[in-house]
Amino acid sequence: MLSQRQRKILTLIEAQSRVRVEDLAERFVTTPQTIRKDLQTLAELHHVVRFHGGAAVVGGVEYTSPAQRETDALAAKRAIGAAVAGRIPQTCAVFLNAGTTTAQAARMLSGHSQLRVISDNVDLAAEMRAFPGLEGIVPGGAVRRSDGAILGAEAVDYIRQFRVDFAVIGAAALAEDGTFLDFDLAEVQICRAMMSHARHVILAIDSGKVGRSAPVMLGHLSDVHTLVKEAVLQDWLRQLCARHEVEMAMA
Repeated sequence: MLSQRQRKILTLIEAQSRVRVEDLAERFVTTPQTIRKDLQTLAELHHVVRFHGGAAVVGGVEYTSPAQRETDALAAKRAIGAAVAGRIPQTCAVFLNAGTTTAQAARMLSGHSQLRVISDNVDLAAEMRAFPGLEGIVPGGAVRRSDGAILGAEAVDYIRQFRVDFAVIGAAALAEDGTFLDFDLAEVQICRAMMSHARHVILAIDSGKVGRSAPVMLGHLSDVHTLVKEAVLQDWLRQLCARHEVEMAMA
């Protein structure tokens, strides 16, 4: 339940679109540290999106809860997960970012052997403990209560110590200019580190995310080696993949 100050902050953000920590601290006669905690609470409930020094309204499309995202397009996500796992060989190292589609890919890796998986999600890592052929690794950092994602500068620094074979990345949206996006800047920073420290980047995304929008830019199709998606590619997406030499894999 939100406190009275947090409700007032949320109302203010909805009215102004974005706010800064210092301005809120002055307005509510409290410390910046207290305001940051308030904004973090609102972000964890997906009411706002954090950025350095402030917060903004969730833009583009309505952010759905983790529980709802688990069931949305479940058949498509399972098919995508199987297609992704089929492209991961035995005896390699993989980054796997937090997300419902990437979680399906992780579950399909249960039969692999000599696989090292570095994931930024404690719940997913706990699930993979039961896979005898996998070694699971998680970075340090703050754990997001809503879905077990690990966030923060410490986690980003830890990810940068690796150089892996594959990074399997999900996204909240794929815009028509080829930009893929998400809602949480802290999570995006983890994903960017994974992409930059992998030899092959796989973007796993279902049709419901295509043509949508979200407020934080994660990357661009030109940063990706393989796009895994169910159903048929739209003409504009097919052309973008061809232009940027992205392999298209239909689940």
